[in-house]
Amino acid sequence: MNNLDATDLKILLELVREPRIQVSELSEVLGIARNTAQARLRRLQRSGVLTGGGREIDLEAVGYDVVAFVTIEVTHRELDSVIAALRLIPQVLEVHEISGRGDLWVRLTATDTHQLQSVLRQVVRIKGVIRTETVLALHTHIAYRTEPLLSRALDVQENARAARAQAAAHP
Repeated sequence: MNNLDATDLKILLELVREPRIQVSELSEVLGIARNTAQARLRRLQRSGVLTGGGREIDLEAVGYDVVAFVTIEVTHRELDSVIAALRLIPQVLEVHEISGRGDLWVRLTATDTHQLQSVLRQVVRIKGVIRTETVLALHTHIAYRTEPLLSRALDVQENARAARAQAAAHP
């Protein structure tokens, strides 16, 4: 797990649970000195474990090297119970109900292909799962992002504001 000790993992877990937590609160919750918490956070950021301003975790850096996308076809009357069962599998990162082939799209992670196989066996044993199709991610070229959308929304608002101001100045 890339030299992460229990304190590092507790820090990461607390950041996931409470992304806005301050260093002083973090140190209090974990029972460690504020300087220790600050130094650990800096080290986690420098090492690439914490990304995105220090609140996103690179799962590969934590030892989860395998990412798979699983399309699941389910018996429709069992859809809710299948989703509930998927929620109990720690390696399941996301579940989306989809159109097209299949009913659910699942992103999951594993430490290696043996763990992936074990997780996939858990999935196919869920009552209501008819069949699955798994695709492995070989490399992430564009990670989940929102900045371009927010920038575009800001540009649209600023252009609209400028147009209103121009129209008001030249009635």
